Amino acid sequence: MSLNDENSEKMSAAATEIAALSAEAILSGLSADNQDRKIIVLDETDSTNNEAKKLAAEGAPHGTVVIADSQTSGKGRLDRRFVSPAGKGLYMSVIIRPEFDIKFAPMITSAAAVAASIAVEELCGCEVQIKWVNDLYINGKKISGILTESAVNSGGKSLEYAVIGIGINICSITEHLDEELKLRASSIEDETGNIPDRNALCAAVLNELDTWLGKIEDRSYITEYRQREFLTGKRITAESGGKIISGTAVGIDRNANLMVELSNGEIINLNSGEANLLKK
Repeated sequence: MSLNDENSEKMSAAATEIAALSAEAILSGLSADNQDRKIIVLDETDSTNNEAKKLAAEGAPHGTVVIADSQTSGKGRLDRRFVSPAGKGLYMSVIIRPEFDIKFAPMITSAAAVAASIAVEELCGCEVQIKWVNDLYINGKKISGILTESAVNSGGKSLEYAVIGIGINICSITEHLDEELKLRASSIEDETGNIPDRNALCAAVLNELDTWLGKIEDRSYITEYRQREFLTGKRITAESGGKIISGTAVGIDRNANLMVELSNGEIINLNSGEANLLKK
């Protein structure tokens, strides 16, 4: 190996280094009224959502954040695993204690998707799209997923707490994916060439969450969601209530449900489950 080759390899390795997580660095990027937020940084955990739920049940305050360098059992929707290797991404869970009526609870995930999309766009200068309901895409590849878990108070009319888990692939994780996942999952680095600072990205996500979660009750965040959602106008298949349906996605309703037109002209609104582009 020549000296030039060795230097080139060192430069390449340096270019893919990712900043160490730091509560102080995250706090420095938060808005002025957020400086008392509790931030917990872990080297490793099974799942930041699991850790946050334990803390929430013990009374951790609104806004508490759990962040880990890696997760051994990262959680995705529908009991799927979110691959979370060390030093490759941002794996965070935020405890919120909303005061709004429980009917708005299903909208938390879509509002969080808007917040995370805008944060990535701001730091990377790229277009981020949303695949209903909770996945973020760049160039047709998934780079992030969101999982919200919650507990209802004893009266059943509001949430005691909700935990919003957000996983964002920053550096390339190709070597950690099986062949099937490689076809649809990617990272910010692979899709844009950028490696945003994790602490700055975490701070941006938290700042945006404060903004967009506050727009759930008046539903004003839905406009931003619709602008980024990419299933509308396309033929899809969806699983809901244990049934598989196919049709055309025709829009997002005021409650962030996916509207699907079936072959008989009937339009149904999906409020849960999963939808995918129909394979040709």
